[in-house]
Amino acid sequence: MYQTKLLDSYKSVKNYIQDKQIAADLGVAKSRISEMRSGKRYMSDIQAIYLAKECNIDEKEALIGVHADRTQNAEIKSIWNEIAKKLNSQGFQTFSLGFMALVIASNSDIRVIAQYALYILC
Repeated sequence: MYQTKLLDSYKSVKNYIQDKQIAADLGVAKSRISEMRSGKRYMSDIQAIYLAKECNIDEKEALIGVHADRTQNAEIKSIWNEIAKKLNSQGFQTFSLGFMALVIASNSDIRVIAQYALYILC
C-alpha cells in the first residue's frame, strides 16, 4: 500500500523509531497509524501531502498513490495505477492537465474521469 510507503519514508526521514511519533506529528492517535498500515483506515489528502513534502516525494505521486489505496474496486484501482505509471513515464509533464480533469469532474463517474485523464495523458 502506498500509504505504508509514505509512513515508512517519513519515519526514516525523521529518524523516528515508533509510529506514535508519526501519530503525534499528524495529530492522530497511534492506533490510527496502525489502522492505516493494515488498510483499515486511509490517510487524508492533507496528511498524504504533508508526509510527501517532508520526505521530498512528489505530492502528485502521493495523492495518486493514496487514492489508489482507498478504492476497493479492483478495476478503479487498476486505472489509478495506470495513471500513475503513465505520469511517471512522462515525468509528470502533463500531470496538471490530467489531474485537473479529475478535480473538475469529481462529482461524475470515476471510471469516465479516469479514462478521460488517461486520454489526455496519452
